[in-house]
Amino acid sequence: MVGVVRPGRDGAPSIRDVAAAAGVSYQTVSRVLNDSPKVSPETRRLVLDAIDRLDYRPNRAARALGLGRAHAVTVLTANTMLYGYASTLQGVEEAARLLGLSVGVRVVESDRPVDVRQAVAYVSDPSAGSVVVIAFDSAGAQVFRELPTDVPAVAATEAGGLAGSDRTMIFLDERQAAADATRHLLSLGHRTVHHVAIPSETGKSARETGWREALDEAGAPVPAVRQAGWDPLSAYRGGQQLARDRAVTAVLCGNDDTALAVRRALYEAGRDVPGDVSLVGFDDVPGAAYWTPALTTVRMDFNALGRACLAAVIGGTAVPLAAPSLIFRESTAPPRSSS
Repeated sequence: MVGVVRPGRDGAPSIRDVAAAAGVSYQTVSRVLNDSPKVSPETRRLVLDAIDRLDYRPNRAARALGLGRAHAVTVLTANTMLYGYASTLQGVEEAARLLGLSVGVRVVESDRPVDVRQAVAYVSDPSAGSVVVIAFDSAGAQVFRELPTDVPAVAATEAGGLAGSDRTMIFLDERQAAADATRHLLSLGHRTVHHVAIPSETGKSARETGWREALDEAGAPVPAVRQAGWDPLSAYRGGQQLARDRAVTAVLCGNDDTALAVRRALYEAGRDVPGDVSLVGFDDVPGAAYWTPALTTVRMDFNALGRACLAAVIGGTAVPLAAPSLIFRESTAPPRSSS
């Protein structure tokens, strides 16, 4: 069924126009915008297609009279479980609570256009408040790029920010921290440092870039990167490959979960840490100090990152962030030949 579009008083399509174009009731359109589970996938697709065709935006002026954006903040994120995402979200929530703001969380299912459009439509309604996007991945990054310009928003990103956007982005300098961690391993006498990388929105993470820069600066060989996903299994398989290579004596891991999986692969191969292989993680998760051996890792203050994002999006305030720092523990040592 094809509906008839009747522009609103200002020439812009209304929610009833979307309903007519999709062949559904305006209440159904409202349910889609609010991500109600009561809408079937087929109907949801019809409504989202109509929203896309008409370039519909909710009646922001009318909604803002009763709701406004000043009393709420919505966090858009593709993950609420991984340490960096969860800690950033916690920082936003803590800062918002002190200001008396309500906080909502919207999970972006994937970077597929339909999921991105749905997330954008959701926070385009003034009831969503100001928006913080945790854009450590392609899903969050794409949503941030497509937000309407009249939606107050800020993103937490990888170091360097996102290409294709001139909006406010806040990040920790993980590139420099990765370089420092690599230099630490080289200073112990390791000929080179291998890297097990986490996914990156840009295709090459700031952590990988810092690692590579430090090796180039020292004139050290640059080994092939072992790419892992966000799941420990892929990191474990990368660790198995490294464990079979007796020339590997030092590994920088993309995060602490990756380091844990690599540590397991080394253990199963009979490779001692740090006797045979030195291991450095990233993030400093709460349990890293209690591993055997305790993990040398880069401390990233994601909680402060979340608080800084909230301050920026609510009041335009710039909050200084402490640089990531290398925490020296038991998992790194000179290679046996240098001892």
